[in-house]
Amino acid sequence: MVFSSITFLFYFLPAFLIFYFLLPWKNLTLLVFSLLFYGWGEPRFLPILIAYIIVNYAFGLLLNRESGRTDAILIGGLIANFGLLLYFKYANFLTEQMSWLAKYLDAGPLPVSHVILPLGISFISFQGASYLIDVYRGVVPPQRSLLKFAMYKSMFPQLIAGPIVRYSDIAADIDRRPTTLDNLFNGAQQFMIGLGQKVLIANVVARPADQIFSLGPSDLSTGAAWLGITCYTLQIYFDFAGYSNMAIGLGRVMGFTYPINFDRPYASQSITEFWRRWHITLSRWFRDYLYIPLGGNRYGAFKTYSNLMVVFVLCGFWHGASWTFLVWGIYHGTFLVIERLGLGSLLHKIWRPARHTYVILAIMGGWVFFRSDSIHRAISFFKTLAGGGSSSMNFPFERFLSPSVEIAIIFGAVLSVAQINRQSAEQTEERWSLRTAGSMLVLAIFALSVLAISSGAYNPFIYYRF
Repeated sequence: MVFSSITFLFYFLPAFLIFYFLLPWKNLTLLVFSLLFYGWGEPRFLPILIAYIIVNYAFGLLLNRESGRTDAILIGGLIANFGLLLYFKYANFLTEQMSWLAKYLDAGPLPVSHVILPLGISFISFQGASYLIDVYRGVVPPQRSLLKFAMYKSMFPQLIAGPIVRYSDIAADIDRRPTTLDNLFNGAQQFMIGLGQKVLIANVVARPADQIFSLGPSDLSTGAAWLGITCYTLQIYFDFAGYSNMAIGLGRVMGFTYPINFDRPYASQSITEFWRRWHITLSRWFRDYLYIPLGGNRYGAFKTYSNLMVVFVLCGFWHGASWTFLVWGIYHGTFLVIERLGLGSLLHKIWRPARHTYVILAIMGGWVFFRSDSIHRAISFFKTLAGGGSSSMNFPFERFLSPSVEIAIIFGAVLSVAQINRQSAEQTEERWSLRTAGSMLVLAIFALSVLAISSGAYNPFIYYRF
C-alpha cells in the first residue's frame, strides 16, 4: 500500500483516523493499523518486522550499564540488526559475484540465491541500531513497555521509506502527545503538499525518465539523454521529498514531531552543503553513528578523508546491492574530499550562479550512476551526454515531451530551489487572507492529485525498494 493510492487515501487513512481519535488506546490503535499497513501487500514480510521489534526490545532491556556486559550486548544487537539486513539485501549480490568468480576460475558457476527484499528493511535496521546505540550511550533509557516500543518501531507513516525517526526524537511523544487544531491543520496541509509533489511532479517526469533510460546506446540521442537525466533528477527529489512530507504531515496529525528530511538540496552551493540538505536523517545517522566514532575530523586531514570515503562507500551500498550504488557513493565521497582540499574555498570566491551550476551538474552526474543498471550503461550514458549520442532519429527528445511533462519540469525546477517566504503579514486581515489563499491552493493540489491517481498513472515510490 502506498500513500498515493485510492485505497490508502479513502479507505485506510479515514478508518485509521476515526479509530485513532475516538478510541482512548492511541498507541495500540497505531500499532494495529501499522501492522496492517505493512502486511497489506506482502503479509509474508510481517514476521520479519515483528522479529525486529522483539529483538531490539529485548536487547534494549539487556543494555543495563551496570551489568558490565553492555559492550557484548550492544554488539549482539547490532549483529542481529545488520545481519538480517545483509542477508535480505545483499545475499543475491554476493552469490552472483561469487558465481562469476568461480566461473572465471573455471570452477563452474555456483547456484545463485533468490532472496526477496522485504519492504523498508534498510530503514527498519538503521532505526533499530540507532535505538540500541542511544540506549548504550545513555541518551535515552530503554523502553520497558513492549506495546509502546512496538508502536514506535512499526509506525506506518515512516516505516517504509523514512525519515529515519530515532527513538530519542519522539520518546516524549510516545507517552504524551496533544491533539491540537494547529497540528491537524498543518499536518494535513503538509501531507497534501507531499502528495502533490509525488503525484503532480515526480510521477509525471518518471515516465520520460524510465523510457529514456531503457533505450540502448544505438537509439539514445544527446538531447534525449539530457532530458532523461533532468527528469530523473526531479523525479527522485520530488518522489522522496514528497513521501517524507506526507510522513511528517501524518505524524504531526497524530501529535508526533518527525525530523525534517529535505531542505531544498538543489539550492546548495557545494556538494558538502548538498549532503546537509539531502536525506538529512540518513546523513545525520552516518555522522553520529559512523563518522564521529571513526574519529571524524579530529585526527588530521588523511584520517578525515579516509573516514569520509568509508561513510560514503557504505552510504552507496546502503542504497542497494549493486556496483552502480558503490560507485555513486565513491563519487560523492570524492567530491567532498576535493572540496575539503581547497575546491570549497575556491567556490566561495566565484559567481553564485556558476557555483550552483557546478553543484547541479555534479549531482546529475551522480544520478546517472544511481539510475543506471550497470557501470557499462552509466559510462555509455555519460558519453551520450558529452555529445556522442546516436544520430538515429527514431527517438528524438521531443518524442518524450508533452505539455504535462513540460509543466512538471518547469514547476519542479522552480520549486526545488525557490525559498518560500513564511513570514506572517503584519495585519491580521492580511494574515487571514494569505492563509485562506494558501489553504485553497493546497486543496486544489489535493484535488488534482486525486484525479491523477484515479487515472491509474505511474505511482510506485523509488525508495520503497531500498
